[in-house]
Amino acid sequence: MVLSEKLKRQIDLLPDKPGVYEMKDAADAIIYIGKAKSLKKRVSQYFLRPQSGKVFAMVSHVDHFDFIIVHTDKEAFILEMNLIQTHYPRYNVIMMDDSHYPYIALRRSDAFLKISRRSSDRRYFYFGPFPNATDAYRTIDLLNSLYPTRKCRTMPKRPCLYFHMGQCLAPCVNPIGEATYGNLYSSIKRFLDGDVVDAVKDLRAKMRKASDEERYEDAESYKETLEAVERTVSKQTVELSGDRVNRDVVAYAEREGYVALSVLTYRHGLLLGKKVKVVPSFGEVGEQLAELMEQYYRNVDLPSEILCKVPGFAEEFLGVYPTAVVKAPFEGRLLELIDLAALNARQGLDAHFMSARLDDDDLALLEGLGRLLGIKTPYRIELFDNSHLQGSNPVGAMVCYVNGEPAKGMYRKFHLERKDAGDDYHSMKEIVFRRYSRLKESGSSYPDLILADGGLIQVHACEEALGEAGVSIPVFGLRKNDRHQTDGLVDRNGNAFPLNGKSPLFFLLMRMQDEVHRFAISFHRAERRKAMHSDLFDGIKGLGERRKETIRQHYPTIDALKGASLEELRQFLPESVARSLFDEVRKR
Repeated sequence: MVLSEKLKRQIDLLPDKPGVYEMKDAADAIIYIGKAKSLKKRVSQYFLRPQSGKVFAMVSHVDHFDFIIVHTDKEAFILEMNLIQTHYPRYNVIMMDDSHYPYIALRRSDAFLKISRRSSDRRYFYFGPFPNATDAYRTIDLLNSLYPTRKCRTMPKRPCLYFHMGQCLAPCVNPIGEATYGNLYSSIKRFLDGDVVDAVKDLRAKMRKASDEERYEDAESYKETLEAVERTVSKQTVELSGDRVNRDVVAYAEREGYVALSVLTYRHGLLLGKKVKVVPSFGEVGEQLAELMEQYYRNVDLPSEILCKVPGFAEEFLGVYPTAVVKAPFEGRLLELIDLAALNARQGLDAHFMSARLDDDDLALLEGLGRLLGIKTPYRIELFDNSHLQGSNPVGAMVCYVNGEPAKGMYRKFHLERKDAGDDYHSMKEIVFRRYSRLKESGSSYPDLILADGGLIQVHACEEALGEAGVSIPVFGLRKNDRHQTDGLVDRNGNAFPLNGKSPLFFLLMRMQDEVHRFAISFHRAERRKAMHSDLFDGIKGLGERRKETIRQHYPTIDALKGASLEELRQFLPESVARSLFDEVRKR
């Protein structure tokens, strides 16, 4: 490419120091953020070397760049991620969302089990993380049914149903010795470590005894639990005999401008699951995989070792995580694990290429949307909706899409003024004004496009709100036909932009519309449920916020609470409070 004089001068001024750089287009919008051990070497490479694919597309849009000098690679990584999650540039790839993978947490003092997203409390033994959260919940349910663990988070005044089922020692009324808790803790820990011989033996004995006593329902229940144990163990039998090392195995597959990253999670030598992420290829594979794995370990504890044979990975990764142990085996069983990870990466890439989502090519669709509406390509789109029930509990919601993918960290919820409850026009105006006046005050970037659900009237509401906020952003509405089906877009002047109901662009916009509906409705339901409970709870002495939340968790609807017996309520509440709540529910 031919360098402009502006870029030549900026490249000459680059320092040979670590830092973060921001590539910007002619409109001064940030299109890519990266980190570098040497700003001079990394940034100049983009312009002085031949590029292809996504890198070429990015470089061709660069008008100028800025940079920030830091002291270390770790500082550069932290700054880079903070800036990316503030601006969401169009060419940056995010490895994962902000969720933390779940662990099974086993309390050392009393063998209490729970699901935890953090592993920092030293009072617990942690097993995980589980790349698939469902596996964690299934396993903890199985453990709670196998062992007489305490199930109640708050200690009741009398034994609960689990005690009568033989699944709890009832520490609420029975003194439990340290030796008993110690044996229980050891048994559960052995199970998690893959030693299920004692559990299987005990279940088979109980199943035979129940069958001999003609308690066939109990025998069937034990049989189902036994099968669940065997399924759990069979999923974990991809293990290294005698090898209890916690390790992650990283490999990749590449095809036609896309790269699939596969991470196999082994803990105590057992395979807990995999994570496969397919992203557009961007630059050197080793550097890109290292950057993706750096993001991955923001929310996951580093294992004892990482297996990866990708050239350039270790050097790049260790700059951010210098205490990590990265190995590149060339023979033996560890090499077989890398081959297994690579197989999963290839299968993930195959599945991605066969999916309609890849065929759509979201970035190309967004470019087409920009041409259709006569605006610049809307890489970042924000959609608004509001929800209420006959004016009660009015709420608003906003979802954000970047490069055609939901950016859930940028979703927002709004409690609305009750005086305008039920007035969709003023509700839309309120949430749009609040959103963009805040962005303006904080100096944050704006989206490329606002989509309002509700057609022309809601477009006018958005336009009025933006005018009062002093912000200019293109606004279009999702227009519905006579059958109340979305069939196109509409601008402020009522001009219609029809959409082919079978086109990929139509389905992309429908996914966005469905998402903002879902987000708004789920928020409204949660607020309505809270309001219904709060109204019921008012005036009940001794029912504080913590107890209210416990009741809401166990009885999410008023109908569910109406079905609760006094005995059940006594498990969560003191006698007098349980009685008062029970009587109040019956009155209603």
